[in-house]
Amino acid sequence: MHRRSFLAMLPGALAVASQAPQPQRESLLNRPKVPGTLSLRARRRSEQPPGSGKIMVSEEVLRWEVAQTAIIISDMWDTHTCALSAQRVAAMAPRMNHVVDAARSSGVMIIHAPSDTMKFYEGLPERQRMQRAPMAPSPIPVRATEPDQDELRKMPVGAACDDPIMKKFTGPAPPTTRGNYPWEREHPAIHIAGYDGISDSGQEIYNFCKQEGIVNVALMGVHTNICILNRAFGVREMKRLGFNVVVARDLTDAMYDPRTRPFVSHTRGTELVVEHIEDNWCPSILSEDLTRVIRGTEGPRP
Repeated sequence: MHRRSFLAMLPGALAVASQAPQPQRESLLNRPKVPGTLSLRARRRSEQPPGSGKIMVSEEVLRWEVAQTAIIISDMWDTHTCALSAQRVAAMAPRMNHVVDAARSSGVMIIHAPSDTMKFYEGLPERQRMQRAPMAPSPIPVRATEPDQDELRKMPVGAACDDPIMKKFTGPAPPTTRGNYPWEREHPAIHIAGYDGISDSGQEIYNFCKQEGIVNVALMGVHTNICILNRAFGVREMKRLGFNVVVARDLTDAMYDPRTRPFVSHTRGTELVVEHIEDNWCPSILSEDLTRVIRGTEGPRP
């Protein structure tokens, strides 16, 4: 073919190409919705009868479809201003990763929420996946919460670092971190993979969940008495927004100092906060229930 003839054909060819249907990039970036039902043994507490001061512990089995379920990993940073807190997170992270890997393989959505560190993940597809979800109408503004006076009276522990000598962080903070904090990213022992999402914005997480038809949220991470309850993606706000919520009680840790009331071990302090959540907000589960679906619900078998 002569060069002149080819150049004459080129504009027409480009016009046809521009009119051809383009792949929907956003839909290709999100996880496939697969069959499978989780069986969650959910533990609750309630005062029975009301006003008696007697607490009854009960357990019920929740059936959650993996296609409608997300795990939100709260603030599992790579370090912390409280050294003992950082040590406990480092010990918890490999166990959490085992659960998250299994849940992801079963079809559960994984959302990583290491607050203040979004610049570290800027441009990654896992970050963009959350940012691209369209704005969704919500029954209330999506924002961080604080306990009211009634809940403050009920809170069994205060929030305090249990380092023998607390050392104030004076900086400098990592260049990608928002605020004067030492953390830079989520703990590297927790894998970010596949169709995962990354966001510390309650609005972004809400938008994405609405886009994807997610109605069930399992929260894990730190700290049980602060971020797990108070974040815009935490227990209190997600419940108010209408989600079904549980906390993985074996994959969380409180910010509590045994030198303060009620003068119990750190482990017991975390348990007390979990019990407070069970009584006032939502049930708790053991994380192993997130690692497998009910046999036969995951699709055809020979």
